[in-house]
Amino acid sequence: MNHLASPTRVVLALAFAVVTVSLHTLPALGLALGLALAFALAARQPWRLVLRRLLALEGFMLVVLLLLPFTMPGRPVAEILGFAVSAEGLERAGAIALKANAVAMAVMALVGGMESVTLGRALARLGAPERLVHLFLFTVRYIEVLDREYRRLRLAMRARAFRPSTGLHCWRSIGYLFGMLMVRSLERAERIDAAMRCRGFAGRFPRLDTAEERCPGALDWLVGGTSAAAMALVIMVGQ
Repeated sequence: MNHLASPTRVVLALAFAVVTVSLHTLPALGLALGLALAFALAARQPWRLVLRRLLALEGFMLVVLLLLPFTMPGRPVAEILGFAVSAEGLERAGAIALKANAVAMAVMALVGGMESVTLGRALARLGAPERLVHLFLFTVRYIEVLDREYRRLRLAMRARAFRPSTGLHCWRSIGYLFGMLMVRSLERAERIDAAMRCRGFAGRFPRLDTAEERCPGALDWLVGGTSAAAMALVIMVGQ
């Protein structure tokens, strides 16, 4: 997967997500999960990282998946502590779990290893609005900058013997912290804007002809056609 052009990887990830979310039957979702697994194998991602991210996703959905069989009306198949478990609820919970895991695994395999700049330029090549691409690139870049500024201010507060508590002074200090963070962020944004204008920035980033940003070649068409055929098969099974 790393040898594919970045626009191809973005299109495959989007198409797979749309197809998988539109499925409703468990056999079709099982095939979609198998296709996502094939993507992950082709991308040669470290399985420890993939499993850790999937476990984080499962932890986020655990409450919904556990409550759905008890709250969704339908044919009861069991009873736990006086609460009926419906077959429709179990099927819906399984479908949601398969959808989420398949989409997450495919997205990690296709675009998870791409740098933010490469992803932004791939979106631009696919016709995404330039303002949206610029907003995405700047947001990803300066989240880390804001985090460093926040850590610097928190270190200064700890150096002055600040300790979190439930008093009015603590809440006032936290308010000052976020206020100062916003002020410094605005000042930094103005300096960055001035520096970019001095370097001739006119609202458009120059495109670089790197290996990941090349036009789709034979390998891209081959993988894209094979993936399209596999997704068509999944859709046929789901009907």
